[in-house]
Amino acid sequence: MAKRVKKLTTEIREVTNPDRWDRSHGTYIAGRAFIDGADAVAVEMERYWGVDRLRLLVTPEVREKFDRQRYLFNQAIGNGDLESVRRESTRMIAGWMACNKIALAAGHTRMPPEVWEVALGDGTVAWITKTPVEAKQVLAQGRQITVYSLEEVGHILSAHSLVNKVKATWPGAQVVAAKQVVDPLRAIDRPTGFDEPFNDEIKIAR
Repeated sequence: MAKRVKKLTTEIREVTNPDRWDRSHGTYIAGRAFIDGADAVAVEMERYWGVDRLRLLVTPEVREKFDRQRYLFNQAIGNGDLESVRRESTRMIAGWMACNKIALAAGHTRMPPEVWEVALGDGTVAWITKTPVEAKQVLAQGRQITVYSLEEVGHILSAHSLVNKVKATWPGAQVVAAKQVVDPLRAIDRPTGFDEPFNDEIKIAR
């Protein structure tokens, strides 16, 4: 009689922290206060330097520390307690400010807004930028110019479905994916494969 072989399976199950920072209204408000502060700094840094650009303006060693801190910050938000959210939010702000200081000291300058210009049928000119933030940074420089972000262009196209249908059926029309900056944290779905916790901070030599 053949022996039955038991099939072994390995499952990774996420264990919910009973002391999560958002377990009550009070702890949620307290946690959001710190998270929102860190997010505000991130938005300001990306508005000045460009999305995903600042981490590329520092040395690989500092970039590694910065990415490790981003990982810790994300993990604290995902399943950490209130103290970890407070700690990692504060360290995340310090990480952003450290990278900002290093980039400025190295002589790097802010990313100028990228603009596409097109003449319209009524004789005016339209400028198109990638983001709404860049649209606000663009100056008309005395000409009769209307500025649109790609997001606004998307809204306009969505409101004109006939244009989309014609474009979709036009011979030779292609849709290609845009190349994005590689972000190492996007490859980490769960906190697995790490033998030691990330507990180092960014330090700047004076």
